[in-house]
Parts: sequence; C-alpha cells; structure tokens
Amino acid sequence: MVIKKTKSLCPECLRVVDAEVFEDQEKIMIKKTCPEHGEFENTYWQGSEAYSFAANYDHPGEGISNPRTTIDGECPQNCGLCAEHESQTILGLIDVTNRCNLRCPICFANAAVSKSLYEPSYEEIRQMLRNLRANQPVSTPAIQYAGGEPTVRKDLVELVKLAKEEGFSHTQIATNGIKLAKDPELAQKLKDASLNTVYLQFDGVTEEPYIAARGRNLLPTKLEAIENCRKADLGIVLVPTLVKGINDDQVGDIIQFAIDNLDIIRGVNFQPVSFAGRTPADEVEKQRITIPKFQKLVEEQTEGKIGCNDFYPASSVIPVTDFVEAIEGEEQIAITCHPHCGAATYVFIDGDEVIPITRFVDVDRFFDLLSRSSDDIKDGGIIGKAKVLSRATMELPKTIDRDKKPESLDLTGILTKVFKERSYSALGDFHHKTLLISCMHFMDPWNFDQDRVKRCVIHYAVPDGRIIPFCSMNAIYRSEIEKKFAKPLKQ
Repeated sequence: MVIKKTKSLCPECLRVVDAEVFEDQEKIMIKKTCPEHGEFENTYWQGSEAYSFAANYDHPGEGISNPRTTIDGECPQNCGLCAEHESQTILGLIDVTNRCNLRCPICFANAAVSKSLYEPSYEEIRQMLRNLRANQPVSTPAIQYAGGEPTVRKDLVELVKLAKEEGFSHTQIATNGIKLAKDPELAQKLKDASLNTVYLQFDGVTEEPYIAARGRNLLPTKLEAIENCRKADLGIVLVPTLVKGINDDQVGDIIQFAIDNLDIIRGVNFQPVSFAGRTPADEVEKQRITIPKFQKLVEEQTEGKIGCNDFYPASSVIPVTDFVEAIEGEEQIAITCHPHCGAATYVFIDGDEVIPITRFVDVDRFFDLLSRSSDDIKDGGIIGKAKVLSRATMELPKTIDRDKKPESLDLTGILTKVFKERSYSALGDFHHKTLLISCMHFMDPWNFDQDRVKRCVIHYAVPDGRIIPFCSMNAIYRSEIEKKFAKPLKQ
C-alpha cells in the first residue's frame, strides 16, 4: 500500500528522483528509480504501527524568514537554507576541522581520508556563528563543534568562549574522548570556558564494538574521559553509533551504564548508522536499524522496564513551545522536525527503580492541557492570562498518577512553579534524577525522503554563508564544501 509520494536520491549518482513510501508486511519501505542506475528499494521504518503512531505528532513549521539561498531545482539541490525549508535551526553544527586522531571503519563524516585540510579559521567560525544567530524570527540557541575531531584544534577552548560571546545559550562538542582522556586538565578548561555538554562517542561497554567500529579497543579511553569530565562536573551525553551485528546487543547495557553514572551522564542519544562516508553499500540492508527496531531492542534488553510505548517523537513537544510562547508573549524556537526523525523518553531513577515518565504522567492529556491553555491565553489577552494559568494549575494534577509516581519526585510542585511563577529553573529539580534516552535516525541516499529533509532542525553552518540540513550535508554537500575551502595537507 502506497502511503505517500516524495522525492529521494539515487544512491549512485545523488540525482533527485521520484519515490514512493509504502507499507509491505508491517514494514515501511521506500522505492525509487534512477533512469541511469535502475531501481532501489530500501527499509524506511521497521514497523508500520510505530510509523502511524509517530505520524499523529506531526507539527509543521514555518521555517526562517530570512533564507540564505534561492530555490534552484528540486530539494535538496541548492541547500542553504532556502524558502522551502519548513523548520528553524534548533542546533547549529560547525565542523571546525576534518583532521581526526582515529580512522574509524564507520564514519558519516568520512573524516581523515581526505588529501586536504579543511579547518576554518577563528574569524571564519565567528562569522558562521553570527550567521546562525542571525536566523529570524528566532536565533539559533545551541551550537555543536564537530569534525573530524574538534579536540585536535589547539584553540578549541577559545572557540567555546567565542560561542558564548556570540550569544549561544548552549555549547557542546562532539568528540571521541581521546584528548579528554589524555589531558586531565582539558575538561576543566572547557568547563571554565562555558562548555555545557560533551557529546561523547560511546559504542558499548565491552571492547568488541570498538574494535569493530573504531579499529581498536577504546573502552578504557572512554572511561578515563568520563572520569576527567566528572572531576570537572562537565555533563556528558553518550552517543552510540548503532550497527546491527556490532553493538545492537548492548543497548540495554549502555542505558544501564548511563544510569550507574547518572551524576555526570545527562542522556544517551543512540544514532543508527547512516550509510554515508565509508560504510560499504552492500551492507545497507544487512546493518539497517530504524527507530522502531531500536525501541524493541530497548524493551527487550531492559526486560520491559523501558518499553516501546514509552517513546514519543521529538516533534511531540510542540505544545510545550506553544505554551511558553503564550505566557512569554514572544516566539520561541520550535522543534518542528518530521515526526519520523527522532524519538525520546525520560526515565526517572528512584533508587534501583527505573521508571519512564510515561508510566506516571498521561503525556497526551498533559500536551492537550498545554495546547488548550495556549489557545485560551492567545484569545484572552493579558487580562485573561492569570485566570487561564490558574485553571491549568488546577487541572495539572489530573495528568499525573500519584499512585505510580515516585515518592521522591514532586512533579506537581515543579510544574506548578513553571506554570505560576514562570520558573523554568525549577525544571532542574526534575532533570536531577532523570535520564533522557533518545534516538536520531539520520538519513542517507538509500532512505532519503525530501519531506523529512525540509523539516530538519539540525543544520551545518559553512564558510560561504549557507546553513545546510544535516542529512543533505552528509549525503551530498560535505565533499564539495571541504574541497572548496580546503588546503593541501603539505600547507
């Protein structure tokens, strides 16, 4: 059964081609034909029921009002962002180098194999930061320095300071952790420079996944990096690249590792392997993992403590954004990504118990309360705002099951402070004992969907002024940009 028609890419020549997304034996597939290279059929989502559930949380956005490029050809041609893009930049990325101190067999950036050096200058990076902050009507709030391996740059600490100076409220680095392990002072220097999060590549709790995916056993290095971050009180998000047959049997163990180190680990963001860069084309279907498969792995490997139904699409939180907009009276950054781009849940850790928030909060009822309150505030103006918030505060306890709620968590009190006092800092009390478990399913040329890329909220800033969606960057534009702005290695 055909679900929709879209545009995709030929995996061979990257030509934009017509495509169909269809259901086949409880799986969602994507099929397209290139006039030169023939037909391709690949897995889109490994679960039609999960696909339908996620589609219920589709919240289209309006994009930015100051696009950087003109519409020229079919999306994703001439990316950068154009007027057809339908979402804002939630997280900006800047590749600060293509140098790397690893040569991983699996790498979406295809780092360290280029014959040239791509390494924007300090001033070029400043301009890219300013370009992201110039987005209208809402500036990009968060930045991630990536690569390559950003810690090989000697001025990384200064770049972190620069992001703060340019107005970013959240700064993180994506790193393999080698330098953080070898240099005990680096974590503290980064913390002092206002780095918020270390986005740490972390593929498992035994040596085998690292040997297969990274070429050598890096587990002791990861543990040492974590300890150095702990000493500096520098928060970590673990980022496992999930590959079938390599570490898909360690999903539960990775989550348990994060729980055991909750004092310093804020979340786990699983990223099923995206088949760009060095991954061989003939391994695509063999190694493909999509969000529904990930959710089943979590359920199986946590013995049901965290289940498939505990996960919601990233786009589901739009009622929260709308509510904040209503009470603050100004536009907020909105996660209007495609509902099939990512999924997440919060789990509350109460002693030895692991309790997903969905087990004691009626999430849909809570979202509905926020949506109704937002609409009433917008309709009633300033005079009616206090009454609306008072009514919402009265209804709030009805969304929480007190019998199932952990005794140590005063969720009603926390949310009441947010509703009545606009004390968003009160949410820190909630985050103290919770772990965010998420999964981002980045696209590659085989499963590329134009509908999804138009809604992307994670964007690369590049030296020529463009702002390019993540999946377009890694499927199409990376080599072109690195070639355009790189220097020969001998220089």
